[in-house]
Amino acid sequence: MVQDLTVGDSRKTLIRYTMPMFISVVFQQLYNIADSMIAGKFAGEDALAAVGASYPITMIFMAVAMGSNIGCSVVLSQLFGAKAYEKLKTAITTSLIAGLLLSVLLTVIGLFTTPAMMRMIRTPENIFADGALYLRIYIGGFVFLFLYNVATGMFNSLGDSKTPLYFLIGSSVGNIILDIIFVAVFHWGVAGVAWATFLAQGVACILALITFRRRVGEIKTEGRVSLFSPELLKKISLIAVPSILQQSFVSVGNIFIQSLVNSYGSGVIAGYSAAVKLNTFIITAFATFGNGVSGFTAQNLGAGKPERIKDGFIAGAKMAVCAAVPFFAAYFFFGRSMMLLFVEDSGGTAMAVGTMFLRIVAPFYFVVSIKLVADGVLRGAGAMGYFMVATFTDLILRVALAFIFSAWWGTTGIWMSWPVGWSVATVMSIVFYGRVMKRYGKRA
Repeated sequence: MVQDLTVGDSRKTLIRYTMPMFISVVFQQLYNIADSMIAGKFAGEDALAAVGASYPITMIFMAVAMGSNIGCSVVLSQLFGAKAYEKLKTAITTSLIAGLLLSVLLTVIGLFTTPAMMRMIRTPENIFADGALYLRIYIGGFVFLFLYNVATGMFNSLGDSKTPLYFLIGSSVGNIILDIIFVAVFHWGVAGVAWATFLAQGVACILALITFRRRVGEIKTEGRVSLFSPELLKKISLIAVPSILQQSFVSVGNIFIQSLVNSYGSGVIAGYSAAVKLNTFIITAFATFGNGVSGFTAQNLGAGKPERIKDGFIAGAKMAVCAAVPFFAAYFFFGRSMMLLFVEDSGGTAMAVGTMFLRIVAPFYFVVSIKLVADGVLRGAGAMGYFMVATFTDLILRVALAFIFSAWWGTTGIWMSWPVGWSVATVMSIVFYGRVMKRYGKRA
C-alpha cells in the first residue's frame, strides 16, 4: 500500500512506516544467523569458520546493493513527495536498468577473483576450499540479491514498507527450511548453506519485481514516461555512490579486521564469526530505523515540509534506543547462552572469544543507535558529505585501533576498537544533524 509520509502526526506516521522495515530486518538477520547455526551444529566448527571467513567479502557485495537501495529510495521518495509521478516512473526504470548491468558486471568480476580475495584475507588452509566454494555460490546469486534490494528501496520510497516484509518473511522461512534439508539431511555442508541462500533470494527477487510492477501501474500519469533518463541516473548516483562507498569502505575495513582475526586460527575465527553475526543483527536493526527516517526526511523535503523532520528524528531515536535494551541484556548478561546457538564446545576458544566480544560492544549499542538515526536524516536531506565524514571516522578509528590494541591485549584489544569508533562518530553525526536542521530551519 502506497503511503504519503508528509501528512498526519509525524511520530505515528514514522512508526507505522518503520516498524515493518524493522521486522523485515529481524527475519533477514535470522536467516543469516541460521546459516551459521546450522553450519556450526551439523557441519562442524570448521564449516562455521569457512562461512565466517568469507563474510566480510560478501558484505562488500551487500554494500553495493544497500547503497543502491538508499540512492533509489531517497530520490524516489523526493519525487513521490513532490507528486512528480512521470519522473518517478522514469526513475524506477532507470534504476532497474542500471542496477541489472552493474550487478551482472560485479558477478563476473567476483567469480573470477574469488581465490584471490580469500587469500587476501589470509584464510587458513584447512577452511580455504569451503570458504571459496561458499563465496562462489553466493556471488553467483548476486543479481537476485541486488535487484531485490533495489525493489525494497522502491517499495519504501512509496511509503510501502509492509510488502517487502511479506516477501522477506517467506524468503527467510524458505532459506531456513532449505538450510536444514541441504545440510542436516543431504549433508552438503557449506555448499548446502550457500545454495539455500541462492534459491531463497532468487524467488523473493522475482516475486518482488512482479508485485512492484503492478503497484506502480496503479499510479496514474498523464505525461510521457521515458524508459531511461541520464539526468535522473546522475541524481540517483549522487546519493547512491557515496552510500556505496561508505558501506564498501566499512566492508573493506572489516576485511582488514577479518585478516587480523584470521591470523589467530580457526577457533578464533569461528567465535568471531558467530559473535559478529549477533552484533550485525542489532546494528542492521538500528540502520533500518535510520533508513525509515531517511525516507521520511526525503518525502517531507520534497513536499516542502522540513519542520516535520525533527519529530521524525526524535521518534526514530526513541525506537532505536528501545530496541537496544533487550539486545544489550541478552548479549552482555547471557552471551554464553547466545554463543551456544553456534558452537558445541562450551569451554573452547570459540566460546571464550565470542562471549568477550559481545560483552565489550553491547553497552555501546545505546550510543551507535543514535548515530545511525542521525545518519538517516543526513542521507534523506542529501547531506552526503557530513554522512561520509562521520562514517569514515568510525571506520578508520576501528581499523587502526584494532591493530594497535591487539598488539597489547590480543583479540580482546581488537574488540575494544568498536566502542571508541562508535562513540567519536556518534558525536560527529549529532553535530552534523544540528547543522542540517539549522539550515532548513532558516529556509522554513
